[in-house]
Amino acid sequence: MDVTVRGAGIFGLSIAWACVRRGASVRVVDPAGPGAGSSGGIVGALAPHVPENWNEKKAFQLESLLMAQDFWAEVEATGGVSPDYARSGRLQPVADARGLELARAREGTARALWKDAAVWEVIPVAQAGAWAPITETGWLIRDTLSARMSPRRAVASLEAALRAMGVEIVIEAPDAGRVLWATGWRGLTELSETFGRNVGGGVKGQSVLLRHDAGEVPQIFAGGLHIIPHHDGTVALGSTSEREFDDPAACDAQCDALVERAVAALPLLHGAEVVERWAGVRPRAKSRAPMLGAWPDRAGHYIANGGFKIGFGMAPKVAQVMAELLLEDRDAIPEGFRVEDSL
Repeated sequence: MDVTVRGAGIFGLSIAWACVRRGASVRVVDPAGPGAGSSGGIVGALAPHVPENWNEKKAFQLESLLMAQDFWAEVEATGGVSPDYARSGRLQPVADARGLELARAREGTARALWKDAAVWEVIPVAQAGAWAPITETGWLIRDTLSARMSPRRAVASLEAALRAMGVEIVIEAPDAGRVLWATGWRGLTELSETFGRNVGGGVKGQSVLLRHDAGEVPQIFAGGLHIIPHHDGTVALGSTSEREFDDPAACDAQCDALVERAVAALPLLHGAEVVERWAGVRPRAKSRAPMLGAWPDRAGHYIANGGFKIGFGMAPKVAQVMAELLLEDRDAIPEGFRVEDSL
């Protein structure tokens, strides 16, 4: 066995996939099974950072978002399970005159930074048709880089592809070969105890799934709320951010507030049936960027954690750089993402 991956969330499964595609023998170990943590959620927003004040984190994310279509197409072709991926874009309401000025300035920075890969533009609300959020100014930001997917289907798609490639996904097994730890928020808590300092932890999020067939339309980001239409006739709303919580899986009145905010932003959702309320804890590294690299003073062990809200969007590039590190000892991890950046 070349690589043991501990953790079957989006980082663990994606890195396992990148390793097996390079010819490595891989085993995935997770006592709770694939997607048991925050990777089993319902939202699935893959959205870029604002195209300005460029840094390595934004450049890494851009490359990952651009890799996503081919990444997920290959996974689906191998395992036969669709991740419900679509680069369908995003709409954002422009709140005021200052916001409109900033949005128009970002049209130019997006052209400079995104090149011909995607567009960030300001459009009149009428151009968006019926699927348009309320906007005080009459203007929307539209980008063509944002994508959406079903987190659960993406996990199932990776699981099917890995099994098709002969990868075992088991609840327990001894370490063999190089060991990757992608163990989510509880793993960050354990790492904090191991290192004797806070390297990150969990942030709870609650989200809601509505029955509403929106068709192939963009996702919406309005007032900090993601509204994500899925191909199965549902729309996901999310999510809250709770640094303190008693029950990681409990839903409460904050879910009702998400629905109210969604209807206020997009009135055509009024009366849509609530299909599911979901809660889970996302891993947030101290640096706020993914925490990637070799485990200090533990030879042969590596860490990939801290995906937080951008784990699915970052997964293709994270998988690439971690597979290169695990199999080729090639370190292409950018500054700010390294394990030591969180220590």
